[in-house]
Amino acid sequence: MGGTALSKDQLALAEVTLDFAQEHLAPHAVAWDRDKHFPLDVLRRAAEFGLGGVYVREEHGGSALTRSDGVLVFEVLATGCPSIAGYLSIHNMVGWMIDRYGDQAQRERWLPALCAAEKLGSYCLTEPGAGSDAAALRTRAERDGDSYVLTGVKQFISGAGASEVYVVMARTGEGGPGGISAFVVERDDPGLSFGPDERKMGWNAQPTRQVILDGVRVSADRRLGAEGDGFRIAMHGLNGGRLGIAACSLGGAQSALDRSLAHLADREAFGAPLLDAQALQFRLADMATELAAARALVRQAADALDRGGPDAQRLCAMAKRFATDTGYTVADRALQLHGGYGYLSEYGIEKIVRDLRVHQILEGTNEIMRVIVARGLTEALR
Repeated sequence: MGGTALSKDQLALAEVTLDFAQEHLAPHAVAWDRDKHFPLDVLRRAAEFGLGGVYVREEHGGSALTRSDGVLVFEVLATGCPSIAGYLSIHNMVGWMIDRYGDQAQRERWLPALCAAEKLGSYCLTEPGAGSDAAALRTRAERDGDSYVLTGVKQFISGAGASEVYVVMARTGEGGPGGISAFVVERDDPGLSFGPDERKMGWNAQPTRQVILDGVRVSADRRLGAEGDGFRIAMHGLNGGRLGIAACSLGGAQSALDRSLAHLADREAFGAPLLDAQALQFRLADMATELAAARALVRQAADALDRGGPDAQRLCAMAKRFATDTGYTVADRALQLHGGYGYLSEYGIEKIVRDLRVHQILEGTNEIMRVIVARGLTEALR
């Protein structure tokens, strides 16, 4: 977890989180992946350590940590299991959105249970026909007196079916981002159902399903913010979500690098430890250097988000793109360094590779991250 100097409190936070990851995540990660098991008991145990409401204010049961603290937490968690760490990042994004944009009654209604992981949260933006072009979403919320009636389908929703709280983006107005509003839907609301659990390349320790809204009626007090604020709320949530996923990539890749060092120290070829081979040392040096660069960018972006800097969105996009690309590349190289053993499930390296691959897609594809960065560069010239 090296890089920019950490405070004593952050070092203590990292140590406690690492102990949790090593005790409760790492020993079970391969089995959870194999069995497609979502460990609800472990998520609730994580909440006992303050990991259910990382960014939520203390008055509602949260830990009130900064984004700079958060990227440290999720990097360390992902050394144990990127899939579970990734879901916790999304769960915490939901909690932060309700804390930041909800009114007092909404915060009191949902946040204590979310922070305790007595209830889990899911973020519902993507649709079958509206992925990267989020402003093109078609799910509608029609006003009917003091209620809204939601109809539509959300796609690739992490935690769907197991989660009790869904932050749903739906269209209340005309086309484009200005016609979108945000709502909190509960699992037991009539008309809410789920598609089958998707069969995926990775992230198998958490469910991914469609969320189907068939005339789901919710009272107006389920709307977060004003009508038309939904797209802004969604994008602000994604700034932090992108940092969480970037941090998870760092943690997964760091674990793969650490395992490679141990493996090469333990193996011999042509009468000498593999770790003595300069070509392999150079590969390890490159992996460590690239991870350090990615970590520095993630922490810079987290600091900008904490400060509310004007460049925060652009830096979050940069960090997400660079860290997830780097994390996947480092994990893939680690698999190569393990030779045939890297391809075996029991060693856990191929699982890290599969888990980190989706990080380049979710929370906005890395192609969209480039669009955001390029837009920030070119707008200054117009």
